[in-house]
Amino acid sequence: MKKELKIFDKPENVKRLLGIFYASLVVLLIVDFFIHKHAEFPWEESPVFFAAYGFVSCVVVIFTAKLLRVFTKRDEKYYD
Repeated sequence: MKKELKIFDKPENVKRLLGIFYASLVVLLIVDFFIHKHAEFPWEESPVFFAAYGFVSCVVVIFTAKLLRVFTKRDEKYYD
């Protein structure tokens, strides 16, 4: 039986999609410099505030989950 190839099975398709993804990120960061923001606080008006805030928040969530894993981890035979 012949295996049907999917879009992500070919490395050149993956590279092409990653290139499109990264290019769209760069375009969005450039556009962010030209958009007027209606900010509540002065630091929200900086051009890359929300990108940096999202990145830092994601890193904090990951490290918090790693820390809490120590307290919630069970033995391998816990459910037996």
